[in-house]
Amino acid sequence: MSIWFVLASGAAHAMWNLLAKRSDHKQVFLLLILFPSTLLLLPVLAAELVSKGISGQSSLLLTLSVAAQAGYGYFLSKSLEQGDLSQVYPMMRGLSAFLLPFIGTLFLHETLTAWGWIGLLCIASGFFLSSGIAARRNRRAVPLSAVLYMVAVSLCTMSYILIDKLNLQHYTPLSLLEVSNIGFLLGLIPFARTKEIRRCFKDKHRLRELAIGSVLSPGSYFLFLLAMNASTLAYIAPLREIGTVFGAFAGIYWLKERKEAARIVSACVIFAGILLLGIGGR
Repeated sequence: MSIWFVLASGAAHAMWNLLAKRSDHKQVFLLLILFPSTLLLLPVLAAELVSKGISGQSSLLLTLSVAAQAGYGYFLSKSLEQGDLSQVYPMMRGLSAFLLPFIGTLFLHETLTAWGWIGLLCIASGFFLSSGIAARRNRRAVPLSAVLYMVAVSLCTMSYILIDKLNLQHYTPLSLLEVSNIGFLLGLIPFARTKEIRRCFKDKHRLRELAIGSVLSPGSYFLFLLAMNASTLAYIAPLREIGTVFGAFAGIYWLKERKEAARIVSACVIFAGILLLGIGGR
């Protein structure tokens, strides 16, 4: 069951990122799609905090989770503003999968198998290919600022996943979903504009996409929390990145972004590297 949860989570994550990319004002869209679930889950979080209490360790972990999610919301919106989805999405997802084992081998004295090192090489190669750094003149490279934002997104993703894996020892997935919602909103509230919010509510098409996003965004992370609560992180985390390929194809065929073979190939190479890391890396 965990496998299906995490695969559905990856597909849903890619889909709400697609909707955010299509929106005129990324920050407002991301802000609005989390408001319904945040309001609904607030009593759930409050009741659990009252019943279980808050220790010094758990309060620190919850605070760190909120901070990581706030950074994630801010940097994600910036990344979606400055790059094509078919380029930035595989790079964002691939880099976080790359960093976890790479940091472990450098600083935590962990080891990787030969397949694991091949997986890391695939992710690095796919990242380089997708960025367009070595591309010909007729291709468009990702702006340096977008690459820096993507690195920040990956660091925040890696952080909140590790933190919430620890948080699951103390709190239920529903409560942690609310904590992540609150953090994400805090990272976006400074960008809220009354004018843009009103425009969203006046457009039926935008309202429909907001409704879809309000289910997919919290739903994707809730499914991942359920899977993470029932299985090991090393096993399920790579499977979630199936969205890398979906995000690349969605950007090209739904958003009509530049149809370059390099983007499709790089997304597939990144995904192959993630699978190698998850299945045979340790």
